[in-house]
Amino acid sequence: MAEVGHWVADALTATLPAQWTVPQVLKDAMDYSLQAGGKRLRPLLVIAACEALGGSREAALPVAAAIEMVHTYSLIHDDLPAMDNDDYRRGKLTNHKVYGEAAAILAGDALLTHAFYSVVQASRKFGVPAENVLSIVEDLAEMAGPRGMVGGQVADMEGEQGLTDLHQLQYIHLHKTGDLMIFSLLAGGRIAGADESQLEALRQFGTQIGLAFQIQDDILDLVGDESKLGKKTGSDIKQQKVTYPYFIGLEASREEVKRLTAAARSAVLEGGFQDHTRLLEIADYLMSRDH
Repeated sequence: MAEVGHWVADALTATLPAQWTVPQVLKDAMDYSLQAGGKRLRPLLVIAACEALGGSREAALPVAAAIEMVHTYSLIHDDLPAMDNDDYRRGKLTNHKVYGEAAAILAGDALLTHAFYSVVQASRKFGVPAENVLSIVEDLAEMAGPRGMVGGQVADMEGEQGLTDLHQLQYIHLHKTGDLMIFSLLAGGRIAGADESQLEALRQFGTQIGLAFQIQDDILDLVGDESKLGKKTGSDIKQQKVTYPYFIGLEASREEVKRLTAAARSAVLEGGFQDHTRLLEIADYLMSRDH
């Protein structure tokens, strides 16, 4: 993770072509959040899925960078006063606290738009078949958009008015968080030329770990270490958000993370991959993470 994280971070410092004329404040605001650290989990999933099928890490890099841009845009917008109204992200002031709301919104817009440019470079620079890249673009538009992450965020906002059943919460977690993980895995698979059964195994793996990841977040918001998380704990309670521990309790939530992780591992073990080691390690790490 550290190796891939550094590699992706280096790539993100040069994400805008040098010959482009871009306002300095926009570049600064984009870079501020892109370089704020974090686990780089979604880029890691792109690369791990690609390499599990014998694909090229270099060819996967433009798409790995793209999904980090989309994820970062979502965090910038999520932190805004009209959304979660957060002052800190990963231990640093949130984007709008440094650059103002207008610049933060536009930085998010720019990151989302530029992500599609970056995806295309997998074909332009590394020869990934155009048909595969077209499918990646289609997946990204679907899973980051109204059916995917944005739909999940809207459902999350509506949920603040009071969720009444676990299925509604699952919908939020699967789309707000899970869809970008599923996208990352499918994209890595497509770069490596995965067949339909391998893509389905990656989809199942992403669905299970995406939900497990968000349930673990719910747990850590209750019992996590603020110094490791880089943000205040207890925010879900303060914002009166309904979470997995609220519905089924803390211990049952921990058991659900274990169950989902086991299902994710099974999907990979039966998926016909060249080397599934990294994917299994990621699943285990996410189950036991403390931040």
